[in-house]
Amino acid sequence: MRVAVANVGNACEQLWAHRLRSALTVLGIVIAVTSTLTVVGVVQGFTRYVADFLQGLGTNAMWIWPERPAGEAGRRLGRIAMDERDVAAIGENCPALRRISPLVRGERALVQSGRDETRATLEGVSSDYLAIRNLGVAAGRPFSVVDVEEGRAVCLLGRDVVRKLDLADDVVGRAVLVAGRRFRVAGLLAEKGSFLGNSQDDLVLIPYTTALKMYPAQRRRLAVSAQAGSEASVPEARAQIVNLLRRRHRLDAYQPNDFNILTQDEILDAFNSMSLVATVVLAGIVGVSLLVGGIGVMNVMLVSVTERTREIGLRKAVGARRRDILLQFLVEAVALSLAGGMAGVALGYGLCALASLHPRMVDVVVPAWAVALGFGVSTMTGVVFGLAPAVKASLLNPIDALRHE
Repeated sequence: MRVAVANVGNACEQLWAHRLRSALTVLGIVIAVTSTLTVVGVVQGFTRYVADFLQGLGTNAMWIWPERPAGEAGRRLGRIAMDERDVAAIGENCPALRRISPLVRGERALVQSGRDETRATLEGVSSDYLAIRNLGVAAGRPFSVVDVEEGRAVCLLGRDVVRKLDLADDVVGRAVLVAGRRFRVAGLLAEKGSFLGNSQDDLVLIPYTTALKMYPAQRRRLAVSAQAGSEASVPEARAQIVNLLRRRHRLDAYQPNDFNILTQDEILDAFNSMSLVATVVLAGIVGVSLLVGGIGVMNVMLVSVTERTREIGLRKAVGARRRDILLQFLVEAVALSLAGGMAGVALGYGLCALASLHPRMVDVVVPAWAVALGFGVSTMTGVVFGLAPAVKASLLNPIDALRHE
């Protein structure tokens, strides 16, 4: 134990005696560890951010819309359509679904109140849409079934629309113009925030029956927002929808689907693929940086062995064994690499904290395993690249070493 403590103390003395050389030597290791923490922190932060966003879209949510598949098989299909009968059939014949809502997406509609005006995303939906999307109503009331069945001119305003029109909560019950039509404000949506800089509150919701009167061309291009009964039933719900729509659209077995289905898991899988690419890039950066840092450690340790040849000879002459010399220089190499690892961890934490301060940046999260990985990588670098100089020092002949000038 005392020998180990003495070796650590001696290693620290050597590093401090040549601190500038040591700092330049471990620069590659510092870059590698900093890159590891920064990229892992950003990826972890975005992963949490996307997961939270998907929860905000609605638990077990699914989206179905008509789409012509790519390729020759897609071009051979007839008209691509999805109408109200398809939507009704999905609701009646897919027991794995809990709720469904038609979805009519209009253009960015002009919303006016007095002399103030703004443009917002216009969506025509049913009374179940708020529950599917986890949208709350902060003031007023949501759509009723009667509003949808009778195609009433009522709307729900997102918070960004309310702010841009300089309105207050007392706007509920009053009229605004949406796409040139008069709508009564039934309620105000609870604030949802933004995703990747895009606001989720720049939104106006109206009954889909009303939206179809405004955009009759959408009757054969309806989309559907749905909610499965549970997370486990999402695959079953997807299979039920596929089988039903293929039968209704009279598609043969060899023909591709003339619609598309997207689930939360698929969105998350797509993001995980992006994260994998970032991880591969990280591995390349870390590999090159560690190689540079490791060569630097080996080089400076070989120089140290040469500079201290007489010291090695003197230690062997008074009884030091080969393993004692090996351990001494190996501890120095590991201490040098660990110093670089500590500097890299501190710099990585600093960069992550600095990035989190940006208003459009997600909260960067540095997990404990990434810190442990940084220290582990730096330690292994010291062992691998410090072994050759340590072995060289341990094999020196004491007589030749004492004669060295």
